[in-house]
Amino acid sequence: MRVWVTGAGGFVGQRLVRRLRAEGAIAIASDREVDVVSPASVEGAVAAARPDAVVHLAALSFVPDSVARPDAAFRVNYLGTNNVLRAVQRHAPGARVLLVSSAHIYGSTPPDAPPFDEAAPLRPGSPYARSKAAADLLGGIYAERGLDVVRLRPFNHTGAGRPDHFAESSFARQLAEMERGLRPARLAVGNLDAIRDFLHVEDVVDAYWRLLQPGAPAGVFNVASGRGTSLRRVLELLLQATRLRPELRVEPDRWRPADASVGDAARLRAATGWAPKRELADTLVEILDAWRQQLTA
Repeated sequence: MRVWVTGAGGFVGQRLVRRLRAEGAIAIASDREVDVVSPASVEGAVAAARPDAVVHLAALSFVPDSVARPDAAFRVNYLGTNNVLRAVQRHAPGARVLLVSSAHIYGSTPPDAPPFDEAAPLRPGSPYARSKAAADLLGGIYAERGLDVVRLRPFNHTGAGRPDHFAESSFARQLAEMERGLRPARLAVGNLDAIRDFLHVEDVVDAYWRLLQPGAPAGVFNVASGRGTSLRRVLELLLQATRLRPELRVEPDRWRPADASVGDAARLRAATGWAPKRELADTLVEILDAWRQQLTA
């Protein structure tokens, strides 16, 4: 199987390419050398790759960046997706396309609300989420035209190498810096009552691999644990891996009202047998150890 991966240099893309090659697939990895905003660049890449499958990961994915540059989010996330789908339709019409969207397209709920399933209405609340929602719906249009499109809506996925503008990695980096005496024992936090659905990135990659298999159905799938965890609990688990008891300092630019984003992945389990395997506590220690190693290096 020949699989063309966009955004292959990113946090998920690097792991997906490794998994594909370990499974014996031919992974054609594209990153910034293919400009997804350029139709000609994308068409050339698809024609050269001759893929049996495509995993479209390339995106502008940090929400504050999309607020500062909503036009860029639209170009990369929506127009880029259209360019990929159109090029596949022209040059590899039999290829399966995994179109990676985001749980952000659902918006969020009060902390006691039930998890989102795939029938939940889309209520995107940021330029990032709106661009991904539009791209997700566009994928549905191409599917209606006969393209083999799988729309994926992953919830928070993390692990070693997760950028520190995400809460759990920010906490881990700050703690690692405190251990080495590089910062005072004061931890910058936002609203610790926010609830998120955390997965290890390798579990997410496993879901993608399963949906590339012959016989796996097309459609829309959440990738989620179904378990909500507060950021307060995330911090508690990280602190258990240290001897630190820092002062917590709520910073206004990090604070948001408490909300929840938790997904129901029953459809994915039924279709592929997928289930997450890695525990959150172990994942958080992995992130903390990665920051420790980076600071030592």
